[in-house]
Amino acid sequence: MAHARTVDAPSSPGPGETGTGGGNPWLVLLAVCLGVIMVMLDGTVVGIANPSIQHDLGASLSDLQWVTSGYLLALAVFLITAGKLGDLFGHKRVFLIGVAGFALSSIGIGLSQELADIVPGVSPIGALIGLRVLQGLFGALLQPAALALLRGAFPGEKLNAAMGAWGAIIGLSSAAGPIVGGVLVENVSWQSVFFINAPVGIIALVLGIFLIRENRIPSLARIDWLGVVLLSGAMFSLVWTIIKAPEWGWGDSTTLTFIAGFVVLIAAFVFWQSKAKQPLVPLSLFKNPSISIGTVLMMMVAFAMFGAMFFLGFFFQGVHGLSPLDAGLRMLPMSAGMIVASPLAGMMIGRVGPKITMATGLLITAAAMFLMSQLSIDASFIESGIPFVLLAFGLSPVFVGATEIIVGNAPIQLSGVAGGLQQSAMQVGGALGTAILGAVMASEISSKLPGYLGQTAKGIPADQLSLLEKAAAFGGLPAGTPQQLQKLVGGAVHNAFMDGMHLAFLVSTCVAVLTAVLALFVKSGRKTEGAPVHMG
Repeated sequence: MAHARTVDAPSSPGPGETGTGGGNPWLVLLAVCLGVIMVMLDGTVVGIANPSIQHDLGASLSDLQWVTSGYLLALAVFLITAGKLGDLFGHKRVFLIGVAGFALSSIGIGLSQELADIVPGVSPIGALIGLRVLQGLFGALLQPAALALLRGAFPGEKLNAAMGAWGAIIGLSSAAGPIVGGVLVENVSWQSVFFINAPVGIIALVLGIFLIRENRIPSLARIDWLGVVLLSGAMFSLVWTIIKAPEWGWGDSTTLTFIAGFVVLIAAFVFWQSKAKQPLVPLSLFKNPSISIGTVLMMMVAFAMFGAMFFLGFFFQGVHGLSPLDAGLRMLPMSAGMIVASPLAGMMIGRVGPKITMATGLLITAAAMFLMSQLSIDASFIESGIPFVLLAFGLSPVFVGATEIIVGNAPIQLSGVAGGLQQSAMQVGGALGTAILGAVMASEISSKLPGYLGQTAKGIPADQLSLLEKAAAFGGLPAGTPQQLQKLVGGAVHNAFMDGMHLAFLVSTCVAVLTAVLALFVKSGRKTEGAPVHMG
């Protein structure tokens, strides 16, 4: 899916110049797009691969939540810092490091089982999660540098055309993600979903080395490493608590310790940001209420989308019984719809402003989530496709509009930081949504499964019943379940899963409605010369 991104509009180069980023700007565009395509593909193929990862590695629900959340948190915390690294050391250098690191960490993910055999005390799923975090860090290096290189490569009058091509290519790669993932998982393996980044990365590296010229912005910026550490620790404590609390118990001392850790770390982060000479997130940005509201809007819509979407791969493959390719085809209407919806959203914002456009989009999102909460076990392509299309047309105005609100209301000199804040808010919201809605779903399954089992539950030992509840979170049964028992409990497991998924979508519906009300309090960004350029 293509998300809205921002760059500062560059000053136009002198006569006869094509910019500072390379001799042929369109070849520079090709090089940077190949790098970012890897990130976009990995954002949409993991949902298709998750059921196979769970089966092969024996992953728990919390493990798979971390496969997604660890990646998103790494992106969220490191995006702003990555932009500053490009200013300090050169955007070409940082871009190439990001491409190489992303490709190598992808290969490592595909070899996580082999790596676990080499490293003592590390499980295959533990190695995979650690490498996903590393992948997120390299992805954060790659994205801001790519935008800066495009800005330097194209003259001002051609930049918007380049950004349109950029958005289209990224949109198409995101839309292709579920199909590519389905073909690879079904016909090769889940590992191939990550291995495919290697040849793409090699091509991007070769093109980047020979076609891109270095683009460094003279800057005295410093990296707020203490801010990075404090924010990373706070977000890890929060997400870890939400994922593990259903297992530990909300009143357990371990849960309370992690909650206290989050409070202390986030308080320390806010205090340090108020004192640091060059803070990671300047608190002065939030003096403007619209920036604060825009940040919350971005977090909440990502919360609803990423959190609810996490379970669809398990629904289509585990409960509905579709192949990975067919599951990818089921998700295609949303990704493809975003390609059409994003430019339309930009037009609507230009005509009626972001307030009404975003509020309307959020209500459409709420309607889509509600329809998904009514899906049946044997839902047809049309029944699942309609809410997916609605979701595309509901989410696009929010992604585009919230970017306009956050960056448009920021001081010009902080527009780059504001763009990083917008992206970070999206990733944090997605991580929280995956964690919180996962906890909601797990709790609902544990509550409803015994009732569906009825008298059968009395004949199942407590330890096996616990395993059954954990397997139900994936819409399936524990490995090795006897055929006779499968017939007895299969329907109950599927029904419990559907109840949990329906509740997750209902929570997302409520979040979207409340966020629509909040959208009515924002103000449009300033329309000043040199304001950021928006991309779908």
